[in-house]
Amino acid sequence: MIRRALTLLLTALVLGTAAAPAQAATYRYWSFWDRDGSKWTYATVGPSISVPSDGDVQGFRFTVSEDSAQAAQPRGEQTFGTICARTPERDGQKRVALVLDFGTAKDAPSGETPPRLRTVCAQVPEDATTAEALAEVAKPLRYDSNALLCAIEGYPTSGCGEELAKGKGKGKGKNTDTTTTADDSNSSPSLGLWAGAAGVAALAAAAVWQSRRRRND
Repeated sequence: MIRRALTLLLTALVLGTAAAPAQAATYRYWSFWDRDGSKWTYATVGPSISVPSDGDVQGFRFTVSEDSAQAAQPRGEQTFGTICARTPERDGQKRVALVLDFGTAKDAPSGETPPRLRTVCAQVPEDATTAEALAEVAKPLRYDSNALLCAIEGYPTSGCGEELAKGKGKGKGKNTDTTTTADDSNSSPSLGLWAGAAGVAALAAAAVWQSRRRRND
């Protein structure tokens, strides 16, 4: 009976994991990237924790996606040498090249037009975080109560990691669908994973219950 229960539990876990992507929500948010050579990689920590080194290239892209795997990368191939060419070295400070990609009209909130992509060289103290470097060159910034980056240079004027209605951002031109504003505790591009986890828990509980019922019969 125990072996059968474990088999049922494993089956439930597999089914729950497979179902998770179908339940993933779509979000509009600022994504954060690191660049190694010519390759962009999604940052593993937020800009308020990231401490870049002198010569690093980092990027921000306003995007609509379900999670980091689908997030659009910053565009452009500018190198550190190009972006920071006119910023001389200075003792006690570092230079960080930032690519600010405000996204496309398709991903913009209704009624807003994304600014053009731009690059900038931030010169900040050696222990400065990416958020501090960004604050030096791209004000005004806007954050929510959980330190989620909501706006760069005032764009967008409102909203912060909001969940979009089904089909949002899939069509051409400006978006006109409604959005669902998530509360601060749920404003996350990967929120859909929690729905998958809940499904796994429910299926696992059902498997254990079925096993106990058969054992008691």
